[in-house]
Formats: sequence, structure tokens, C-alpha cells
Amino acid sequence: MIFTVVLVLIGALVLVVIGINIIQQQKERVEADRRTEFNRQKAILDETEAVLANSAMLPCSTQIIIILHQRIKDALESALSSTKPPVSNQLEKRLIDVNSMLEQLKKSNGQAPPIENFRLPDNDKQILLLVQSLKKLKAILRNENSKGKINPEVFTQEEKRIDSLQLRINVDAMLNRARSACAIKQYGSAKQLVTKAISTLNALKQHNPSDPFVLKKVDEAKLLLEELTGAQETDQPTATRNEKPEDDLDMLFQPKKKW
Repeated sequence: MIFTVVLVLIGALVLVVIGINIIQQQKERVEADRRTEFNRQKAILDETEAVLANSAMLPCSTQIIIILHQRIKDALESALSSTKPPVSNQLEKRLIDVNSMLEQLKKSNGQAPPIENFRLPDNDKQILLLVQSLKKLKAILRNENSKGKINPEVFTQEEKRIDSLQLRINVDAMLNRARSACAIKQYGSAKQLVTKAISTLNALKQHNPSDPFVLKKVDEAKLLLEELTGAQETDQPTATRNEKPEDDLDMLFQPKKKW
């Protein structure tokens, strides 16, 4: 009888231990999921805030700024549900600020700044930063649209603006690099860049024949191509004249062929 009771107690103890382990594992799993979700939302926050900060260098519309702030708001709300004080207290304060900013943006009826007035920075690092920011901005726009959070008309309009900005930066960058290559007499590379820029501009011209930027840059690229051709022809005759006598002398002193 005593032996049976001991066995029952041991069995009960084993079950309790197993139960405690299961509960502990469940808690650890929940905690791991919470941390994973928090880190995911934090990554969204960091990415969106970085793009928002860089948007100051771009002619962004109010609509795209609202989309970015709304994304930050959604990420903060999701992060709040997966964190605890004191971190949650900080997130709540940020959420209040974001809500306030969203209210102000939605009340304002600011016109989107014209893309035609955009000027490419002289600094290569800033240009690279703009290219990366536009790429991320486009990815964010498409991601939010896939979730049904953006009006289709707004999505189409903003995606076209981003595409136009990307092409303008690309064309300007190619022409600037061509000028730099010309300055160090790398005419072949310079011509390739200008030719590529002209091809891009011609493609843009088919969609929008009256775009002032495209018309201006086509003329600029053609003029640069003429300058490159002239500079290349100016440098080449000297080399050609130097080579000619050497060829004649080589032929004069070659061993005579026996026929």
C-alpha cells in the first residue's frame, strides 16, 4: 500500500515537473515571439524615419509624407503591444507626437513641389543617398499599397513622381560623370555615358514629348557629345602623325623578302 502511494506521488511529481516545463517553454516562446515582433517593428521604424529624414532633400508631396508618418504610427502601435515599461512609455510619447503631426499634415492642403525645380547635389555621397532613399521610398509605397492602406489614385500619382525623380537623377549623374571622364581625356567612357543618357531621354520623350526637363537635357547631351567628338579629334591627329613615320621606317629597314 505504501509502495503504491509512493509511486502515485512520484508520478504526480513527474507530471507537475512536466507541466512546469511546458508552461516555462510556452512563456519563453511567447517572450521570444514578443522580442521578434518588437525588433521587426523597430526595423520598420528605423527605416521609415531614415527615409523621412532624407525626404527633405527631395520634392516630396504632402501625401507621401502622410504615408510615411502613418507607417510610423502603425509600427509604434504594433511595438507597444509587444513591449513593457519603461520602453512602452517612450513609445507612447512618440505615438502622441506622430498623431499630432498627422493631424497637421491632413489639415494642410500644400501643393506638391514641382519636380522641374529639383537640382541634383554636387556631392557624390548625397547623390548616392538620394538614390537609395528613393529606392526605399518606392518599396515602402508599394508595400503599403499592397496592404490596402493607400488610395489607388494617390499610389499611381506618387509612384510616377518617384520614377520621374529616379530617371532625372540617373540622367544628371550620367552627364556629370561624362564631363568628369572628358576632363581626364577618357573620351570612350564619356561617350558611352552620354549615349546612354540620350537613350534614356528618348525613352522618356516618347511618354512625355513636352517635358521641359527632357527637352533641355536632350539638347545638353547632344551638345556634350559634339564637344567630346571635337576634343577626341583634336587629340588624335598628334598620335596619328607620330605613328606614320615609324611605320614607314619599319618598312624601310625590314629584311627584304626573297621571291
